[in-house]
Parts: sequence; structure tokens; C-alpha cells
Amino acid sequence: MKNHQTQVRVRYSETDQMGVVYHGNYVPYFEIGRVEWLRNKGISYKNMEESGIGLPIVSMQINYKKSARYDELLTIHTTFKSQSSVKIEFDCEIYNEANELLTTAVFILVFISLKTGRPTAPPDYILELFKTLE
Repeated sequence: MKNHQTQVRVRYSETDQMGVVYHGNYVPYFEIGRVEWLRNKGISYKNMEESGIGLPIVSMQINYKKSARYDELLTIHTTFKSQSSVKIEFDCEIYNEANELLTTAVFILVFISLKTGRPTAPPDYILELFKTLE
């Protein structure tokens, strides 16, 4: 399946005095979504890093539509969009409890060797996953 959903509750420390989520806190929400997307597919990001592969963001585009607020339960939708030799792209959305779309994003990540810091091909087990998503 190309899609996965996970939930996170907005913590007080993620908001300003008006109870609105600070814009920079959406990036970690989207990261939770991507890590849980991988976990749902049987891939541990921790194990991938321990084997010497990293997956840093090289591009992100975020569109804020409506504010998330303190104590709301947010649903993060993460959708696999595409994969090329060393890149993977995700479309992401965050909804509030009323199912209102709050934020959209597109992320491009690159598989790198943690030893060299250079782009590298994804491990075979990830390439097998990509085949099932086509």
C-alpha cells in the first residue's frame, strides 16, 4: 500500500501563547509520518541507519492552510509518490479531528552512505518494497 496514516496529539510546548502550533513543528510531524510509513512496511529506520544508510531530506515544500491547535489529535497521511535511483518522494497531509485539511507537503529524500556522506542506491530490501508499490 502506498499510503499510511498515523496520529499525534499537539503538545503544549509545540504551540505559541495563542495555542497555535508553531510552523516549524510541522516538520517533525511529517517526519513521524514518514518513519511510521516505513515501519508499517516492515522497515526500521533505526536498523537502516545502523547498517550505514541514511535518508536525509533534500527538498521540502510545505503549504499551510489552517492552524493546528493545542491538544488536537492530528492525523498525518503519508503517501509514497515516486522513487528514482537514489531519491524517494512523499506527498503528505495533516488533518485535524474535524477532518479539516491543515497542511500539505512534498518531501524528497536521498539515500546516502553514512560512511561517505554520498548518495547510494537503496538497500535491496527497500528496492523490493518499491516493486510492490508500482
